[in-house]
Amino acid sequence: MIQYFKNIDGQTVEIDKPDMGVWVNLVPPFKEEEFIELSSDLEIPVEFLRDSLDIDERPRYEMEDNVKFVVIKTPTENNSFNDSDAFYITIPICIILTHTQIVTVNSFDNGAIKKFLNSFQKRHPDKKNMMILKIFEKVVQNFTEFLKEINHRRNQYETSLYKTNSNEDLLNLMRIQKSLVYFITALKSNEMLMMKLDRTNFLSFHEEEREFLQDLIVDTSQALEMANIYTHILTSTMDAFASIISNNLNHVMKRLTGIMVILAVPALVLGIYGMNTDHISYSRTAYSFYIPVLLSLAVAIIISWFFLKKK
Repeated sequence: MIQYFKNIDGQTVEIDKPDMGVWVNLVPPFKEEEFIELSSDLEIPVEFLRDSLDIDERPRYEMEDNVKFVVIKTPTENNSFNDSDAFYITIPICIILTHTQIVTVNSFDNGAIKKFLNSFQKRHPDKKNMMILKIFEKVVQNFTEFLKEINHRRNQYETSLYKTNSNEDLLNLMRIQKSLVYFITALKSNEMLMMKLDRTNFLSFHEEEREFLQDLIVDTSQALEMANIYTHILTSTMDAFASIISNNLNHVMKRLTGIMVILAVPALVLGIYGMNTDHISYSRTAYSFYIPVLLSLAVAIIISWFFLKKK
């Protein structure tokens, strides 16, 4: 689906066809006919539009026929029905600069574009470079918000795990760990993209825009550091819980072994006295039942006392 937005007298208005100074936004579901039509109308290489369909597209930029193409990664919730998948994944936002329009293509619905749309009435579509930087800013804000949410959920699952040792909590922590892997990979790529844009000045930034971009690089670096810290904390927590579980298992096995030894020796005594033979002492007396029972109890008490003394 193709959306056309224009800033008219400080108001964001959706229009029916492309015009000068219009923001064009493509959202799912996509149709090949729309790609071809938009490519023809705006003189955009159709490959730039199709590249957005690849969820694994890496942050990069290129130019073809004086049309500039930039890809950046943004976080979003994972709507997978698989209980072992990550809570959050990263998806590409493709930004295309034509002579008169700015075009964004989203393979999934994402919060960064929604935030940009909400603030579009404050934008100047003729300043396309600043609009790109504002999209970058919304992406960084999204990463920061999701990282805070991840840290909050991690604390909840850890607290629950301390109380219950539930496998479900461990699975949720693993899903958070997967989410952080996606975030770290995307943030590193985004940071490299912004640094390269600053170094090569691919978008012909003026001084104020370059300063804004450098601030975004710092914010992205801080988000990356947050993601790394949360990853280290989560890894340490998982290792600690693995050690605790292993230690608890050792204690349980130790107790079971002690119980087996305590039961094995009396069982041996009773087994010997249970043999059908005349060579066992007192086998014909009235005390033939009580003697092995008392002997077994005595042996069990002695072994139990020994284990309790040794702890």
